[in-house]
Amino acid sequence: VQLQASGGGTVQPGGSLRLSCAAAVRAFSPGTMGWFRQTPGKEREFVAAFRWSGSNTNYADSVVGRFTISRDNAKSTVYLQMNNLKPEDTAVYYCAATTKRLIISNMANSRAYDYWGQGTQVTVSS
Repeated sequence: VQLQASGGGTVQPGGSLRLSCAAAVRAFSPGTMGWFRQTPGKEREFVAAFRWSGSNTNYADSVVGRFTISRDNAKSTVYLQMNNLKPEDTAVYYCAATTKRLIISNMANSRAYDYWGQGTQVTVSS
């Protein structure tokens, strides 16, 4: 399954961006989808994830209240609305998916995901 991420860019601190991630396969039924981010020299970091069916959602503490993950079932697309962006949010953002319905405590585990998008750069700078 190919995931296609888009929506990155450069924004000033306090600004907003919305990332999108679409599954290239129409009939793909994910169990869980999420977003991770990575900066040079650091490990990939969990941002947010949810079960495709149901309301189980998990956010990293650093983005609670600023980022919102959502989906469009018909388009098999997941979004990450990012508000009040900070310079420390600068990273390459990756969407991820698995057919497994992950429990909340395992959503932050990057090894639990089977499919990854190509990454989209987000830069927050004045």
